[in-house]
Amino acid sequence: MLSMWEQNYSPVADSLGWSTLIAAIPLVILFYMLGVKRKPSWIAGLTALGVALVLAVVLFEMPIQLAAPSMVYGAAFGLFPIGWIVIASLILYRVTLETGKFEIIKDSIGSLSDDRRLQAVLIGFAFGAFIEGAAGFGTPVAVAAAMLTGLGFSPFYAAFICLVANTAPVAFGSLGIPVVTLAGTTGLPMDALSSMTGRLCALIAIIIPAYMVVIMSGFSRALEVLPQVAACSVTFAVVLFAVTNTMGPELAVILASIAALVAMVLAMKAWKPANVFRLEGDVKVTKERRAHATGDIVSAWSPYILLVAFVLVWRFPPVQAALNTLSLAIEVPGLHNLITRVPPLTPEPSPYPAVYGFPWLSAAGTSCFLSAFAASLLLGMSPRKFFDIVAAVLKQLSKPLLTIASVLALAFLMNYAGMTSTLGLAFAETGVVFPFFSAMLGWTGVFLTGSDTSSNALFGTLQVVTANALGLNPVLTASTNAATGVMGKMISLQSIAVAVAATGMASSEEGRLFRITLRHSIILAVSMAIVTMIFAYVLPQFVPQI
Repeated sequence: MLSMWEQNYSPVADSLGWSTLIAAIPLVILFYMLGVKRKPSWIAGLTALGVALVLAVVLFEMPIQLAAPSMVYGAAFGLFPIGWIVIASLILYRVTLETGKFEIIKDSIGSLSDDRRLQAVLIGFAFGAFIEGAAGFGTPVAVAAAMLTGLGFSPFYAAFICLVANTAPVAFGSLGIPVVTLAGTTGLPMDALSSMTGRLCALIAIIIPAYMVVIMSGFSRALEVLPQVAACSVTFAVVLFAVTNTMGPELAVILASIAALVAMVLAMKAWKPANVFRLEGDVKVTKERRAHATGDIVSAWSPYILLVAFVLVWRFPPVQAALNTLSLAIEVPGLHNLITRVPPLTPEPSPYPAVYGFPWLSAAGTSCFLSAFAASLLLGMSPRKFFDIVAAVLKQLSKPLLTIASVLALAFLMNYAGMTSTLGLAFAETGVVFPFFSAMLGWTGVFLTGSDTSSNALFGTLQVVTANALGLNPVLTASTNAATGVMGKMISLQSIAVAVAATGMASSEEGRLFRITLRHSIILAVSMAIVTMIFAYVLPQFVPQI
């Protein structure tokens, strides 16, 4: 039987500096393969995984008997629940496409506006935020990007704009799970964390819709749709701020996104931009758009109405509790509690659990899949045709699923080897400027894991321990881990693989998508890091006290 193995965060020459440089090599490999060599993300992921395995075993002295199951654990988590969500979301979109209903959806959105800027904000940000709040874990990017592609956006542009849009709501996605996890990991009051994270994310929500439009059309032309964009962003931010500071994290994004959708639709009906903006390569619409009866429009939107209904029912606590009774919790053989984490990552030496949850019925992907099947029956599709679509989607997603599995295997290997903790401790050595690097630590965590929830679980305690040592408010550093971490979502390889798969792009486009989103991710993350410094030293009275 394998004895306990203790993580060592400074294994190279007993130096945190040298150990950090070594721990960062797999990430450098990822950036190099995607950004310089322009390789598909599945190749980049597998290459970085191979390098990380060698470093973990040889330099971090992780027994191979522990390294192997940690990679299997990560890959399994990548395929379920994350990969399952991608599969189900794409099946739902294909059902609307194959039944001809997407043409009616396009006409109904087009009746509000032909302007690509407004379509991007309405679908990519507001509707995507609702799906994030209800389901999370990749669903909003998959659904919104597929919808924009169907509306006539190029697949690449739809994927890009949805990755940028899926930021503000992430910290409160899936009924507030990231903040709930952060509270559980750090022991800090959930109300305080919800309030501070909500304040930071409200600022992000004010910026993102306008930022999207400026990217698309430039600053001067963005002013043409200022009333509609402001109605969406300000409403979202105000409701998010109010709910997170009074009710808690669970319903914050759902209520904020509903309010934003209503406000933007009203604004789009009241104000029309003087000049309709279309993207390069768009075919100018010359024919008159068909008018549809209300019943036909409701029927066309029924797959997405069913999606919302299924997801909300699945997340209703009594229902979720009942469904979870059928879930499986598997202690990973050869890994569970066989690794010891040590201070300062944990208050005292403690075993590192490895329990693979298999909530096959209660998972968000399952609710999405069942909504797709229900929609197919409602729209008159035969079960055989539906399962033909399922087979086609599985074939289409073979390489994206390999990407997701390889990157999660990399993340879990680095976590269990202590390499990610080494990177975190290096950030913690920055002293007075730690609030800045605290934010960037959250960004790094989400890039590595593809999940704000996972990043909070990974670095939450470190944020609190370091803040207390430096005399800072730990509520701020823990909250910025969640709030600034969302900027890493758009460049995580899981998110990119989801977006590419949902829009039907070739896997060779993943490197290009990574390069173009990287710049915006860094700009937004650094901006939030500066905001964190301001809260720490200029406006500390606005950070909840404990």
